[in-house]
Amino acid sequence: MDVGLKRELEEKVRSGERLTREDGIALYESDDLAWLGGLAHEVRTRLNGDVVHFNVNRHLNMTNVCTASCAYCSFQRKPGEKDAYTMRIEEAVKLAEEMRSENITELHIVNGLHPNLPWRYYPRSLRELKAALPEVSLKAFTATEIHHFETISGLSASEILDELIDAGLESLTGGGAEIFDWEVRQHIVDHRTHWEDWSRIHRLAHEKGLKTPCTMLYGHIEEPRHRVDHVLRLRELQDETGGFQVFIPLRYQHDFVDMKDGKVRNRLQARTQMATGAEALKTFAVSRLLFDNVPHVKVFWVMHGVQTAQLALQHGADDMDGSVVEYKITHDADNFGTPNKLTREDLLDLIRDAGFRPVERNTRYEVLREYEGPDPARRESPQPMRV
Repeated sequence: MDVGLKRELEEKVRSGERLTREDGIALYESDDLAWLGGLAHEVRTRLNGDVVHFNVNRHLNMTNVCTASCAYCSFQRKPGEKDAYTMRIEEAVKLAEEMRSENITELHIVNGLHPNLPWRYYPRSLRELKAALPEVSLKAFTATEIHHFETISGLSASEILDELIDAGLESLTGGGAEIFDWEVRQHIVDHRTHWEDWSRIHRLAHEKGLKTPCTMLYGHIEEPRHRVDHVLRLRELQDETGGFQVFIPLRYQHDFVDMKDGKVRNRLQARTQMATGAEALKTFAVSRLLFDNVPHVKVFWVMHGVQTAQLALQHGADDMDGSVVEYKITHDADNFGTPNKLTREDLLDLIRDAGFRPVERNTRYEVLREYEGPDPARRESPQPMRV
């Protein structure tokens, strides 16, 4: 990158001036990862100090039966297919209750778009989960699922959200976003929820007082300009609603192992490569610099590996996703070495080892407990990169 442009971008970031689409593309074109990471770290430190947030949660996928066949997805199954499953609500409650001893604070619920389950299954499942675990926040359903519920119920998204909130919903999940630009989206997504409906549903959720995450699936057939476009659409919606709490870049996964039925469902991997660790760190850094109106950037360690996740904390991220158990959506695809579960103690160790001070939060980003950071008396103890 030209030295003059570098200086101009630094001045913009340090003065709080909003970066443009052209600025975002220029940042992606830079091969100076240390400079990018340092600039993004300045921003995350300005916003969040030396803190890394985490929560203790469980992911619950009640069905993998799905009408869609998205090109990147190894999770979905068709009705009657081997490994297809749909839980009875009682099963889901029992599974969730098994985690009570670990003091989880959140259930994260995402499902396939089941063609036959009745609409009433979904609010009933929330009511029974909330009754069984009243102290646990329910973060449930993508905008794609809410759009699907409109189809199967005949209700509007507004009516659906009202009923789900009454049943205990505290946040939508951020999924279904992938990449919004149609140039890419038409090749990777096999459902009808695109930017117009995804943004409509999150806008409604924000109007009803819900705070939600937003995501981006990167590292497949998209180009950096598509990532920039994606973030700027979300940034504009955030200007309007202020309802996004956190942005989560999600690394696209190859299907490293054949499924039990011998099928490789990921149709993208034959013509693309997964993002390298360096590309992942660049994506976190550029996202943090562009997305100037969202308070948090989260690294989902399941999709990045534990070490890259720790490095992301030095490249703009300030949140390391929770303990997570049986994350089927990714682990059904990759099996490339990330554990199914990290305990609270594991997360504390990882955050301190990266040089930060752990803070446990709930779904609403309210502080539940602050912990000691790395021991400054230990010479070998890592410290945050100075700014």
